[in-house]
Amino acid sequence: MEAMAKLTAVGVTAVVLSAVLRKNTPELALLLALAAGLWMLALTAEGLGAVVALIRELADQAGLSEALLEPVVKTVALSILTKLTVEICRSAGEGGVAAFVETAGAVLALTVALPLVRAVAQMMGELLI
Repeated sequence: MEAMAKLTAVGVTAVVLSAVLRKNTPELALLLALAAGLWMLALTAEGLGAVVALIRELADQAGLSEALLEPVVKTVALSILTKLTVEICRSAGEGGVAAFVETAGAVLALTVALPLVRAVAQMMGELLI
């Protein structure tokens, strides 16, 4: 709850300051948004570590290998980074670049997930035999 209060304070402050800066110096408004975003990500890093630890613990209990978990974690990370990058591009008024980032993020997520798809197909093949 404390982290959310900090995130809210940083977010609202950044939005207000960005609105003021955008009138005269839009470049500084974008830099402010980036700095606030990085600060907010740093505030959530501890929570992200707890989530990863829980996923690993559950995978150990289920007997899943790290090779199966890695694509899932990478895909989620790619999704988050893509979303953030797209929003930054749109905030800077670069909708075209945002569309390319979205497409590239989707392709990279599919690429990262290929080992998982291969493993699922192999398991299904073994079940059918």
